Amino acid sequence: MKINIYIIDKKGKKDLYAPLLEHYKKSSRQFAQVEIHEIFSKEIAKAHDISASAARKQYTAALERYMADSYSVVLDPASKEVDSHEFSELLKDRGVVNFFIGGAYGFERDFITKSNKAISFGKITLSHKLIKVVLMEQVFRGLTILHHHPYHK
Repeated sequence: MKINIYIIDKKGKKDLYAPLLEHYKKSSRQFAQVEIHEIFSKEIAKAHDISASAARKQYTAALERYMADSYSVVLDPASKEVDSHEFSELLKDRGVVNFFIGGAYGFERDFITKSNKAISFGKITLSHKLIKVVLMEQVFRGLTILHHHPYHK
């Protein structure tokens, strides 16, 4: 199984959370290959200066090609909240699962509807760097639930 996390975010030179991300990536290795892909471009930076709508369009342009040939899950605060067991079902019997974390302005509605599933981790706002850690932990937790590993208990 392969799990990709695509996030609209600049690559940080010194990321406080890098050790945690590596920990969950390494811990998940026995169950799946997990990769994080930080996506940011000059076009996205320019769009941020224009409007929220322009920024969302650029997020779509940068990410939609990664939806093909995978089970695509969008993180969207307005979507249904899931618990850890429901989250684990997103990973069950899948070859490739791609998770998408939008930029500061979220996603276009069309991008969300093109995905296989949209989920929320709650109504609170978290930084991009922190939501990556939360998602990585839930990926590891979901994999352990599916494999009856004691981590979840």
